Amino acid sequence: MKLTRNETARVLRDNNRFLILTHRRPDGDTLGSAAALCLGLRLLGKTAWVLGNPEVTPRFSFLLEGLTVDAVPEDAFIVSTDVASPGMLPAQWANLMGKIRLRIDHHASSTSFTQMELVEPDSASCAEIVWELLRLLQCPGDTPVFNALYVGISTDTGCFRFSNTSEHTFLAAAACVRAGVNTYRLNQELFETNTLERLKIQAWIVEHMLLLHGGTMAVCAIPRAVEVSVGVTEDDMDNISNFPRTVAGVKVAATLRETQDGETKLSVRAVPGYDATLVTVRFGGGGHRGAAGASINLPLTAAAEAVRKVMEEVYP
Repeated sequence: MKLTRNETARVLRDNNRFLILTHRRPDGDTLGSAAALCLGLRLLGKTAWVLGNPEVTPRFSFLLEGLTVDAVPEDAFIVSTDVASPGMLPAQWANLMGKIRLRIDHHASSTSFTQMELVEPDSASCAEIVWELLRLLQCPGDTPVFNALYVGISTDTGCFRFSNTSEHTFLAAAACVRAGVNTYRLNQELFETNTLERLKIQAWIVEHMLLLHGGTMAVCAIPRAVEVSVGVTEDDMDNISNFPRTVAGVKVAATLRETQDGETKLSVRAVPGYDATLVTVRFGGGGHRGAAGASINLPLTAAAEAVRKVMEEVYP
């Protein structure tokens, strides 16, 4: 059942024990949204936890300090944040399907899997939706809540550089500043500090990416062995898929990575006028027009060839 913001706020107000879920390979938006919602609900006198996600990396672990549990509390009202489809949930949470009561999300290409959902595709981040809900609930303006909101908002907009950034995005960010968020410190940590290993993998991408259609499209397949030899961590690889898209003339870029569980992870980035989901939906994925993803059950080389063919088909 689709809900409005007011209806969703009423649901949150009428319940008292919450468990919040994040997605696989969690990014700043799913974690920031979950942390902000959890902290906000606690400020309102409710019991709230975030289910511990084993894939959280050190870059974002500070958001969840004191907020996680490893088991589902009894009688918890389960909410997911920034989860577009059931396939985006960690595999070990499969037993929760059918028990998730509410989904808060902003993906235009999404699959309903909860009893209730608030989905706002026009929001640049899920964190913006959580901000609006906490406003409706008249949650106190506590700085840790807004720290988490700012992480979600800034990471899903590339520090306000991506085309999804809107007036509403800046209003939410302004609220974070008013609440005392040190945006300079967070921006430095999240966007302006690179490890030597990240710079090395970027150099490898420059040497090995394939340019198509006169340089308007790029495909880059990164073997697991290369990541291991360079020594990159998951934090080093965060948003690496946007790097090929920054090459002058490239309109759409597909980055493929071998995962530890044997899948190939596909990430597509596109400039305005191109739709990244045209590629990812062919492989059971989804996302936004500017940024989308999918998991492909093929070896890396075969997956890259399949992606290349789809790109040449959908972007003539």
